[in-house]
Amino acid sequence: MLLAFDTATPLVTVALHDGERVVVEHSSEEPMKHGEHLAPLIARSLEDAGIVRQDLTAIAVGVGPGPFTGLRVGIVTARTLGFVLEIPVYGVCSLDAIALEVVGTAAAPGSFLVATDARRKEVYLASYDGDGRRLEGPVVTRPAEVATDAPVAGAGPSLYPDHFPRAIAPTRPSAGWLATGVTSELVDLLDPEPLYLRRPDAVAGAPRKPVS
Repeated sequence: MLLAFDTATPLVTVALHDGERVVVEHSSEEPMKHGEHLAPLIARSLEDAGIVRQDLTAIAVGVGPGPFTGLRVGIVTARTLGFVLEIPVYGVCSLDAIALEVVGTAAAPGSFLVATDARRKEVYLASYDGDGRRLEGPVVTRPAEVATDAPVAGAGPSLYPDHFPRAIAPTRPSAGWLATGVTSELVDLLDPEPLYLRRPDAVAGAPRKPVS
């Protein structure tokens, strides 16, 4: 049983995949509470599926790009569970999970882009062909610099409709589609390392000079 989750956006998404289909999927309803919601959602998913942690055979986690705090919660949890249960942990670009759902639901007739919120009036952006293969990115950029009439999934179009007027679903990653991508070998598997694309907002200050 594969446990998959993503914390690269304001909401947490968790799913279980038995190798043939998604058997459980849950998402948080309150934004920006990754640390509070991830563990309970995992526990709820296991309970709904009638299994315990020891029944898990692998873990897949979205590695962003996304805000520092959210990614840290998800990736640390994935690594810890993988270590304790002695099972593999696979990282997946969160934009690739969105792109997989675009293709799987036929939301775009051909090539498209995925743009998610990078804060600071910027977006994380990647481009894909009609089969969901990533062509370029991910990068962090200002919407005005990449304005397009092409179909765009992710939160970008709702945040910057003037620059991305052709919005398509979904707006955020689904752990179910992330799990499907891993089990069906439709996404590139990465090390469980965060894709920040820029330095986190909180950085350590310079060391103080000794008082002479």
